[in-house]
Amino acid sequence: MYFCHYVQRSLIYPFLIRGGKSTPFASFALAFVFCIYNGYLQTRYLSHYAEYPSGWVTHPAFILGGLLWLFGWLINVHSDHILRNLRQPGETGYKIPRGGLFEFISGANFFGEIMEWAGFALAGNSIHSLAFAIFTMVVLASRAVAHHKWYLSKFEDYPKSRKALVPFVF
Repeated sequence: MYFCHYVQRSLIYPFLIRGGKSTPFASFALAFVFCIYNGYLQTRYLSHYAEYPSGWVTHPAFILGGLLWLFGWLINVHSDHILRNLRQPGETGYKIPRGGLFEFISGANFFGEIMEWAGFALAGNSIHSLAFAIFTMVVLASRAVAHHKWYLSKFEDYPKSRKALVPFVF
């Protein structure tokens, strides 16, 4: 799960991005350090210290976590696709995302990623994966709220029924 997410995020996604603003070096460096450190902690724990019963992969928590991760990953990838294709080549300016979970929430990509890491935490059954899921939720929820407020202030025709992060709720 972890490996699949980061192959998509670091080896595939960057080659799909068209134009846009460049990322400030400080943001890039901090994200890089965090991913290396977190990746080390997650991998080290799972490969050296975690002890699971022989039937863990058939345990309902593992299966539910895996499914939650998969649905979150699919939502995340689909939402990124929608965001990347908002503008035609050469076009500038901002647009309202439409389709998928963007019909219900402003932060569909954030919602998908939160689902991914909640599923990873459930399947991994460790304090490390739970801490990462909580950290991700706090950071991405605040970003979703900020994006939602920005959309509401930028577009008069922004759908008023759309929530920030959780469909129909928040």
